[in-house]
Amino acid sequence: MATKQKLRIVPLGGLGEVGKNMMVVEMDNDAIIIDTGVMFPANDMLGVDLIIPDFRYLVERKDLKIHGILYTHGHEDHTGAAPYVVDKLRGVPLYATPLTAALLEVKLRDAHLLNETTINVFKPGDTLKVGPFKVESFHMTHSIPDCVGFGINTPYGMIVHSGDYKFDNTPINGLKPDYAKLGEFAKRGVLLLMGDSTNAERPGWTPSESNVVEAFDKIFREAKGRIMVATFASHLSRIQLIADMAKKYKRKLAIAGHSMTENVKMARKIGILKVQDETIVELGRSNQLPANQIVLALTGSQGEPSAVLSRLASGQHRQLDVMPGDTIVVSAHTIPGNEEMVGRTINALFRRGAEVIYDPIEAVHVSGHASQEEMKLLINLTNPRFFMPVHGELRMLRSHERLARQSGIPGENIFVLENGMVLEADRHGVYATGERVPGGYVFVDGSGVGDIGRTVIKDRETLARDGFMMVIANVQEGSGRLMNDPEIVTRGFVYLRDADELIDAIKRTTYETMESSKQLRNAQRRERLQEAINRLLFNETKRRPMIFAVVNEV
Repeated sequence: MATKQKLRIVPLGGLGEVGKNMMVVEMDNDAIIIDTGVMFPANDMLGVDLIIPDFRYLVERKDLKIHGILYTHGHEDHTGAAPYVVDKLRGVPLYATPLTAALLEVKLRDAHLLNETTINVFKPGDTLKVGPFKVESFHMTHSIPDCVGFGINTPYGMIVHSGDYKFDNTPINGLKPDYAKLGEFAKRGVLLLMGDSTNAERPGWTPSESNVVEAFDKIFREAKGRIMVATFASHLSRIQLIADMAKKYKRKLAIAGHSMTENVKMARKIGILKVQDETIVELGRSNQLPANQIVLALTGSQGEPSAVLSRLASGQHRQLDVMPGDTIVVSAHTIPGNEEMVGRTINALFRRGAEVIYDPIEAVHVSGHASQEEMKLLINLTNPRFFMPVHGELRMLRSHERLARQSGIPGENIFVLENGMVLEADRHGVYATGERVPGGYVFVDGSGVGDIGRTVIKDRETLARDGFMMVIANVQEGSGRLMNDPEIVTRGFVYLRDADELIDAIKRTTYETMESSKQLRNAQRRERLQEAINRLLFNETKRRPMIFAVVNEV
């Protein structure tokens, strides 16, 4: 690569939010992508299943050659959008460590897209040649095995992307962070560090994953009935711990939830999850075993309505019911925005007689992300000239910025960006261009991708808050005279049988409006009727339901 080439870093997701991580690194007309994640909808995003990055920029850049998508690890906020990206950028190869590759294979097979790309498997520590890019991977500890960061060689210096990480020196699988590689990068010169900011507001050090073992041992030792553990479907370290405890306390392990079932099957196949056949039992057979001989691993730790835990809480699971004496463990931290759903689910489980254990009641989960002292250590290990915090809401990015300043990086060399903002680098350094490409939300609603936007979401909010009313008026063609009482239909606004006075007022308003608009065209009559009823309802109820007026000429 000649030193006259232009280096650009374009974040399309993960900056200013928790989730849907996606980063583009360009050198002239060549590019690589790091991660393609999803984000789960907030409570006010009614009917939305998932949110994926807006990657129109890549689709529309016909001059841009994308040489590969590199994945740091297998969590949904880094891999979940893979089917949508592969569908649009067909033929672009994927690069992932063995576990992440297997998880991607499951996703692409389910989406019937496995033949539209190739998945190149590498091991942590391998150097990859992706088009003109030389990318050095390095192992990092997180809450899932096979997690890596990347060092990208450029003519202007090394760019280091941390991926999700924490410095766990006693990991359950024994594989520690690659401190040596990080130190080596510093000796060679790091131009820019992009560091995970998720826990930037949390002081100290994040506890080791091994700390959870003691809490689980206590739960398994004391539980008299069934044990159910809800965690992320991709949290295979936690599932391995559950399996180990099941074997130790002579319980059988059943898996509930399609995504977790598929992930466990795949991880056992490639040898990352070590569970003996005699430990596993089919979900359907679990009800036939004594309660003190079974443990279930299941999905739904974030209160997702369609996941197993929520269906258990509402009594709507086909094969399982919550019974008094059950011990239910929610082994995950709540993603920001999901607090209400998780709290509602836990309360419902208590009502059904279960004993529910969750952090901070017991140390049944530790974060997979670095806290402040680890973030300072990463900065000092790599000694970058420039720094950009990634992976977090704006307040987290700002907190990480303060830590970078404390670690000796000048303020003018730190870039707090949001999705779509562009960084460029040349022989003089790194600078923000002021350019902004699309970097917003793309909503996935059922089988629809991107076909609903903020306007539709706003309409759903109005319907959920105030309901709707439809008024159907039949008028005589030509004269415009109302022929009979208007028909009134309402949902979520008022119960018609208890609102006689309001209904009479709506009928009077309809008669008056039709009488005063006889000379208008039908579309104008409809608009005038909607406006009149809207004013009436607000004056009488101080509410604004969605109003539909239908005027039929007969």
